[in-house]
Amino acid sequence: MKILIKKATVLDANSKHHKQCKDLLIENGIILKIDENIQTSDAEVFEAENLHVSQGWTELNARFGEPGYEYKEDLNSGMSAAAKGGFTQVALMPSTKPCIQRKSDVNFLTNYSAHHIVNIHPVGALTEDRKGEQITEMYDMHKAGAVAFSDDKRSVENANVMKIAMLYAKNFDGLIMSFSSEKKTTQQGQMNEGITSTKLGLKGIPSLGEEMQLARDLQLCEYTDAKVHFSTITTAASVKMIREAKNKGLKITADTSSYHLLLDDSELERFDSNLKVNPPLRSKKDVKALKKAVKDGTIDVICSDHYPQNIESKKCEFDLASFGMVNLETSFSAANTALKEELSIEEIIPKLTSIPRKILGLETTIIEEGAFADLTLFDPELKWKLDKSEIVSKSKNTALAGKEFTGKALAILNNGQFVKCQ
Repeated sequence: MKILIKKATVLDANSKHHKQCKDLLIENGIILKIDENIQTSDAEVFEAENLHVSQGWTELNARFGEPGYEYKEDLNSGMSAAAKGGFTQVALMPSTKPCIQRKSDVNFLTNYSAHHIVNIHPVGALTEDRKGEQITEMYDMHKAGAVAFSDDKRSVENANVMKIAMLYAKNFDGLIMSFSSEKKTTQQGQMNEGITSTKLGLKGIPSLGEEMQLARDLQLCEYTDAKVHFSTITTAASVKMIREAKNKGLKITADTSSYHLLLDDSELERFDSNLKVNPPLRSKKDVKALKKAVKDGTIDVICSDHYPQNIESKKCEFDLASFGMVNLETSFSAANTALKEELSIEEIIPKLTSIPRKILGLETTIIEEGAFADLTLFDPELKWKLDKSEIVSKSKNTALAGKEFTGKALAILNNGQFVKCQ
């Protein structure tokens, strides 16, 4: 395979070509040449208006249903959704059935994607069956290729179990990913507790539930000196706690989802069950704080929080509907649309590339001659609308259909393969 990319603005702070408009010639997965005007007669040419190129985008918080929930999403449909959204690397949460908690489970996932354009990086379960009672054999999974450990959308209620997990993972420099939601405070809640929930008569999920769990785990981080990543932070008070903890030198990182940057809880006045997500969409004040935190680096990464749900799980009474939204195909576009007034594209891209790779311990590629071609091609100014019929994810549970976005992935290159996202 030989590909010639014409007139692309390089966005890679580690490259000497950063912010320069260049041609890139790629053959058999290697960047052969980067220059002003490359001429060749035997390469497939890719060109587009306002073309940009970066390291391949990395997603660190997604779910594919296989094994157990293939009717919601299987590995093939999930990887296709990732590719269409511009992602070449995807960290998969362990909330399958059975969950990912053995070395063999990790091997299955890594081997499955070995020859695909999208690489899967398994996140192993933190506790057996994600019950929060007994830690898993994290070291065995780590040796097999697990990039982190999490019980996904289940917080570990027992503080001692969490402390033991942190100390155990610290022995081999393992990463724990913590979801902050205190169960008794948030159970049976349907949306963010506030003016809108009161108006709609829906039981609220208070910000306090996230903040109490986060405060406890931050204390455990300080006590154990462990490395912890906090998933899908959504409240202004959570942002403040993370900022203060980082200033104290704790080894922590955090992400929020792109749709939490784009939408607030007033959207639920439509009673669209696709907006029922966990953690819930928060207030305008919280969204403003999240955007500021992304800009100043308090929140390190923007994720998709991709959570497929079949139609039966969503087309029902609101209080019976399952939580979650598909977002791999729209994650960059949602983030770019939400942040384009506050952040430049040069500030946004590292939160999808070099920073999540560093957090997960993945090799960081560079856009230079002789380097491995793991690339995403995109237009940060392209205006487009999501047509639900064009979604390649097996589930279609999105509230973003029909919305106008700014910015879109156009193609990806990885593992010697090239796929257009259009």
